[in-house]
Amino acid sequence: MSNQDTKPTQPLSRRVFLHGAGVVMGLPLLESVSAQAARAEGSKTSATPPKRFIVQFMGTGISPGRWWAKGEGAGMELSPSLQPLEPFKTKLNVINGLYNRPSTGVGIHPGMTGNILSGMPLTRGAVLHGGVSVDQLLAARIGQDAMQPSLVLACEQPLTGYHESNFSMAYSSHISWQSPDSPVPTEVYPSLAFDSLFENSGSRRMESILDRVKDDAAGLRRRISRDDRAKLDEYLTSVRDVEQRAQKMRGDMGKASASAKDRSKALIAMKRPDNGLPEDIRDHMRLMCDVVALAIQTDKTRIATMLMCRDLSGLFYPFLNVRDAHHLASHRDTSEDYQRITHFYVSQLAYLAGKLDAMREGEGTVLDSTCLLWLSNMFSGSNHDNSTLPVLTLGGLKGTLQTGRVLNYREKGDENRKLCSLYLSLMDRMGVQVARFGDADARLAGF
Repeated sequence: MSNQDTKPTQPLSRRVFLHGAGVVMGLPLLESVSAQAARAEGSKTSATPPKRFIVQFMGTGISPGRWWAKGEGAGMELSPSLQPLEPFKTKLNVINGLYNRPSTGVGIHPGMTGNILSGMPLTRGAVLHGGVSVDQLLAARIGQDAMQPSLVLACEQPLTGYHESNFSMAYSSHISWQSPDSPVPTEVYPSLAFDSLFENSGSRRMESILDRVKDDAAGLRRRISRDDRAKLDEYLTSVRDVEQRAQKMRGDMGKASASAKDRSKALIAMKRPDNGLPEDIRDHMRLMCDVVALAIQTDKTRIATMLMCRDLSGLFYPFLNVRDAHHLASHRDTSEDYQRITHFYVSQLAYLAGKLDAMREGEGTVLDSTCLLWLSNMFSGSNHDNSTLPVLTLGGLKGTLQTGRVLNYREKGDENRKLCSLYLSLMDRMGVQVARFGDADARLAGF
């Protein structure tokens, strides 16, 4: 929406943007805008919220003895690891007993990870080959309905080289695959992820995007309802907060790039925080969650994938009083240290869910129209056991997904507990139907 679009003679479209020098800002669904657009189109209905799909992934498993849930709905009892999800029990599904058959019996780590979202066998050696991941299949089918087909973020740089099992470390570092031979490049820098939301580019890229769209915003405010003005102001305040935090990290990235150039080193080869990534992983993850929340709220994208930590992760958690890096800590997954790590990653899911649930949209919230899928590539890191996997979903996909349940497939037989059967069921609810996905041709019974 440009300044001239604020003239009263021009009706608003259902999708509203604010423009400024080198920036385009999408806005959340505004009820009065949808109503105006519907009247202009001669329609009786306003725009309805779209369905969204978001994945959060934690590498090398959870704390097994502290991962359980009992009961249903508001009365559901959650284990210590799942306690951060207490406010969302009626919107939660805890799914036990699923497994990814093509990743079993092939060796530890990379072979257990690169196909977690595709369910296709992985090829050893120099040639990468697996399958298209469920997020990218959805992006190919419905991604064109948003400005960006998908958003793929990571909070840790990818690994290079090969594992002792002769699988490429690329499989440990990427869960989103756009083709059987090609992973989707992950964005690890929060400032660049933020820029991608608003097409922030050009010589004024370092300036506040809000300052550059303020004239358009003022024009829009004169044309929308009081409730929508409050919603717009709340949204712009949220953007300001995220922008200020991203700007600090932009400065850190700039210094790191200059340092790498002086040393004649590639930025990716430098360790955190010398590579410009936040030293405190809490800051990194929260900002990436905020970027995803804004992208979903504004319909920048409807599909997002977050690699919170990769397999063979080298992340450290001094704020949890854990001395070991993530991978080594996972070898003692019954310890209090790894319990705190697991709890921390579930809290990132709760944080993102809370952001989405606070965004009012129609008769519900953005979370109500979303499926948040959380999973890991193992159940036990100490045993490298992926015969069953920890899986959670949050959100109801506009009422098509029953929630508030604890589902157990462990004793249902291997043919009836495939992770890809879950993906088929979720794709159905997203409006994308395929006969087969990965190793499954049947939907997940009872889901």
